[in-house]
Amino acid sequence: MKSIMFILKLIGIALLLFLLYVIIALIHGTLTDFKPDEIIKLEPDSSANEKVIQDSVLTFANWNVGYSGLGAESDFFYDDGGFLTSKGKMIRAPRKNVEKNLAGALQFIKNHSADFYLFQEVDVNSKRSYHINAHEKYAQTLPGYAATFAVNFKSARVPLPVLEFWRVMGKMHSGLGTYSRFQPTESTRYQFPGSYGWPDRIFHLDRCFAAHRYSTMSGKELVVINTHNSAYDDGTMKKQQMTYLKDYLEKEYAKGNFVVVGGDWNQCPPEFQYDQFMPGKGGGYSQINVEKEYVPGWQWAFDEKVPTNRKLTNVYKKGETFSTLIDFYLVSPNIEILEVKNIDQNFQYSDHQPVMLKIRLKENQ
Repeated sequence: MKSIMFILKLIGIALLLFLLYVIIALIHGTLTDFKPDEIIKLEPDSSANEKVIQDSVLTFANWNVGYSGLGAESDFFYDDGGFLTSKGKMIRAPRKNVEKNLAGALQFIKNHSADFYLFQEVDVNSKRSYHINAHEKYAQTLPGYAATFAVNFKSARVPLPVLEFWRVMGKMHSGLGTYSRFQPTESTRYQFPGSYGWPDRIFHLDRCFAAHRYSTMSGKELVVINTHNSAYDDGTMKKQQMTYLKDYLEKEYAKGNFVVVGGDWNQCPPEFQYDQFMPGKGGGYSQINVEKEYVPGWQWAFDEKVPTNRKLTNVYKKGETFSTLIDFYLVSPNIEILEVKNIDQNFQYSDHQPVMLKIRLKENQ
């Protein structure tokens, strides 16, 4: 009887200590919660050699680099519903994998020349990527380019999975990295509206887009936007974000400016079937579409031949892992789309794949 009471006492103490841990984690997360202003001016971390865009033909590379931690060998606990435990899935990739993925991204930059690189999930000081400053690495690989960083994930400690407190995700500092051959006259971070309820919001991304203005020979401005829209929501926040972005786009086009938006939209292009690459094999996964007439007259640029995103419930296996298309561009009517192409890497370096775009500015419009 005494041994049973002793065991029950130990269990009670363990439960009390765990409850105390959860309370402290929530208090700490609330007190250190990143609460950015709606509009924040960004200062380039490096400067470009060219001040004015003189060519009418421009190239773009858009890629969610997956914080260098989501290569083909990775699965991810949170994408498999692992809030309390990891269920044996990856919490953080081994350092050698992070370094391999980062090296792959740097090689991509060297192999695919572009005037603008729009990257999402760029870590600068996160435990999951061993505090490697990937933004700095990308900028160093692009000498003569302007580099800006817009934070969208900043947390002193993400305590997930909850029941594996000794190896949680930990510190996060990540965001949107934009690199351009031209010097922006202005760069601004815009906070998207909408948020999760407490306590979820203190451990999720603060979704935003980064807008960069460039002078052209015509006297008009080219506005290049790097966006990363919500993933883990029922569509409500996506709708709020898209309405907010639409208002910004219409105002810029009304000024006569050229506008290019690239990013991880976390939704499929208008009328694109989410399971087009693997019909009927979504395994319960589905994805919403952007409205067909989101901004009338504007053009969606995407390559429907190659997927850009794959599920992370298991390691990647070509032909078995479900994949879809959620990374693409939107351009204003005064721009001609010359080419758009997804780069098939078999998801070696990220759970997303790069999207290249070539355009021509219609100077007489």
